[in-house]
Amino acid sequence: MLLPGMDGSGDLFAGFIAALGDQFETIVVSYPPALALGYAGLTGHARAQLPLDRPFVLVGESFSGPVAIALAASQPPGLIGLVLCCTFARNPRPLLTPLRILVSVLPMSSTLTPLISPFLLGFGAPLALRRALRAALDQVPPARLRLRLKEVMAVDYNARVRSIEVPVLYLQATRDWIVPAAAARLLASLCRDWRLVQLRGPHLLLQSVPGQAATTINNFVAALAAERTQ
Repeated sequence: MLLPGMDGSGDLFAGFIAALGDQFETIVVSYPPALALGYAGLTGHARAQLPLDRPFVLVGESFSGPVAIALAASQPPGLIGLVLCCTFARNPRPLLTPLRILVSVLPMSSTLTPLISPFLLGFGAPLALRRALRAALDQVPPARLRLRLKEVMAVDYNARVRSIEVPVLYLQATRDWIVPAAAARLLASLCRDWRLVQLRGPHLLLQSVPGQAATTINNFVAALAAERTQ
């Protein structure tokens, strides 16, 4: 079950899903752009889509890490593993917290994609990927992006991480300019069963190196499934 980045559309998972193949069924959660939902509301929205009749693994990318953490901490029936990709349990840039009040006037137009793309996709990203990012951001009103950024700056789910009982795989980008390595180190100190895999790439790792990410996650899920049959 895939939980998307700040755009919330889930559209940017297309290449990653293709790389996953058909070994496992994939469910993509899309956040409603018309509703002003913070982390609590988005968690409720995602919870309503959890499978009820089979084992599943949650994958929380970037912005959706706290959603995935909240769901996993509630120990829903069927959950066997959690994958966190370039994400966090609390504000990954705490020094910027005092600036939260300024987010309301921060420009959030998708026309700024050429400026933010290098930070998300790295320099020299394929044109098709940059266009996909622009298309995803085009679907979200600026007010929703500002709200989600405010949520990132206020979140602290450290206590919830301690309630997670399933194995956790963390995918860390070696060239992540958005979420620092300290976010992974904090999670490692809180998780009971922790595995970290570094992949060479920028913040949007599932989009930039979908093949490597898919192989890593497929191996993780296969190992969890094998453990259940022993």
